Amino acid sequence: MKKYIYLLFIATLFSSVLQAEVRLPHIFSDNMILQRDKVLKIWGWADKNEKIKVEILDQTRNVQADQAGNWSVNLEPIPYGGPYQMKVQGSSNTITFNNILIGDIWLCSGQSNMEMPVNGWSQVENYEQEIKEANYPLIRAFNVEKAMSMTPNSDFDGKWQVCSPETVSSFSAVAYFFARKLNKELDIPIGIINSSWGGTQIETWISQNSFARLPDNFKERYAALQGIDLARFAQENEAKKQIYLNALKNDPGIKGEWFKAPTKITFAWKKMQVPQEWSQTELASIDGIVWFRYNFTLPKDAEGKTAILNLGPVDDDDVSWINGIKVGETVGYGLPRTYSITKDILKSGVNTLTVKIVDHSGGGGLYGQPHELYLEIDGVKYPLSGEWEYKESVTNKEYGYIDFSPNSYPSLLYNAMINPMTSFSIKGAIWYQGESNADDAYNYRTLFPTLINDWRDKWESEFPFYWVQLANYMAKDEQPQDSKWAELREAQNMTLSLPYTGQAVITDIGDAKDIHPRNKQDVGARLALIALNKDYGRSDVIYSGPTFNKMEISGNKAIIYFDNIAKGLKVSDNNQSIKGFAIAGADNRFVWAKAYLDGDKVIVESPEVSSPISVRYSWSNNPEVNLFNSEGLPAAPFRTDK
Repeated sequence: MKKYIYLLFIATLFSSVLQAEVRLPHIFSDNMILQRDKVLKIWGWADKNEKIKVEILDQTRNVQADQAGNWSVNLEPIPYGGPYQMKVQGSSNTITFNNILIGDIWLCSGQSNMEMPVNGWSQVENYEQEIKEANYPLIRAFNVEKAMSMTPNSDFDGKWQVCSPETVSSFSAVAYFFARKLNKELDIPIGIINSSWGGTQIETWISQNSFARLPDNFKERYAALQGIDLARFAQENEAKKQIYLNALKNDPGIKGEWFKAPTKITFAWKKMQVPQEWSQTELASIDGIVWFRYNFTLPKDAEGKTAILNLGPVDDDDVSWINGIKVGETVGYGLPRTYSITKDILKSGVNTLTVKIVDHSGGGGLYGQPHELYLEIDGVKYPLSGEWEYKESVTNKEYGYIDFSPNSYPSLLYNAMINPMTSFSIKGAIWYQGESNADDAYNYRTLFPTLINDWRDKWESEFPFYWVQLANYMAKDEQPQDSKWAELREAQNMTLSLPYTGQAVITDIGDAKDIHPRNKQDVGARLALIALNKDYGRSDVIYSGPTFNKMEISGNKAIIYFDNIAKGLKVSDNNQSIKGFAIAGADNRFVWAKAYLDGDKVIVESPEVSSPISVRYSWSNNPEVNLFNSEGLPAAPFRTDK
């Protein structure tokens, strides 16, 4: 009898282990927002043939899971409102979701400028006050956890959060300020799904079947990985990564005291011009630890004095020494390095600056401008740019580890961070990406429309898609020249030919020294202006700055006509001269031009060009911008030449 009871207990336990509970994707959770006025698909998994009941408001749906355990139901459209409760009941468990709102959901994606949180690795302007005032219970955010996948996933990690001073710090800043503007204007619930990853190229966000239809030249860069077992490669590569990461903890440079000035010639050290990013050097495929050093000479009266060491931005981390004494250390990509040098470190004659750089992925090195590298003593700057020595210490290459990033193969982020929500109804999407594709801007003319059409196909909806044009960044041009960032902006602008698209121009609010400008308030607000006009019936809202219409030539002058001028053009700094225009004749040699307003036209001319053929405006990495419309929105970059 005891044996029978024991076997019955084991059988019951085994049966309970096999019994599947009804489950839903993580996109469904407490505090979520569901899309208003659209058919709502609710789906999940259970035991095969299990019966499931879904209840919300006055709607009840019953369904039976298929042989694979998949199930889904469709709910009738619901107008905005809430809070509501939804119950999903299976044969062995019931899931209850509380505090549900019905409103508009916007998918927010791209690279680091979309990922950048309100308060994180780069705080937005006035972030402390912004956090304090972030009491918007009708705004909810879902941050998709970062992940990569070789094949399309059915779920990802994350949860919905109600906007409050306690939660807003982790919200995408652009997405939050976009949602805040909409919520204030419309007083309806706004949901933002942040699915973004810094440094990523657009190819990783496009699905496999859409990317496969592109011409062969788009696939050449991935040829080395085609035909191999990517899953096995990833597994073996991960094992090598762990060995490499352990090696980083035991830097031979520290053990060998490479920070000390050499007492004899060391042929093991190579030479490199600094500053420059490693992508242009022998270190292009290197991640890890590389040591740099530079000898500089000081006069006798500099000995023993305090000083300021400026290294400009570094990718990623650094530790710096002068004459064997540690003077500073910073962890974080792109942050400018400025260190105070105390007394009794500097000496007359030759001094040695040593910088240990740790690069975790992508590019690397001291990559600022030459004028940003200097030592300042009593107001005198001693330049530090020039030919430095360098030596590899611990690198991924020596351990056979390849930094398998989202950019290593197309569709990795689409599979893991987009595909799981393609059945989730949304209002539209906002996008901030392009910096990582600027080196191949011409192809962006194809890739960007491909992504938009791809996502719309997957959602089976031609939803609105709005994006941020690249901000102004890097040094000002002394003379007009070609610009990769300008070409990428042009590719973004050309994508406006797709229906239900819009573009926020922000060439007036970037930062020459920071690829992540802190003014995200205006970025989000300008995106919201587009949505208010195009999607919410606010025809009175001006959402675009001046855009090029046509050019006429009259003698030695080019006359430029604009659309979207609102109540007229204006020059923002009360200057009669409009900045940022360049002009060229038949030789296609552009020179800076004199430009000024003539009513609602702009006259462009130069004494160097008697017969103008072409005009460019804001055609540079970091253009001068002072031409706006009456609503304070900047004129969009353009060129009349091809």
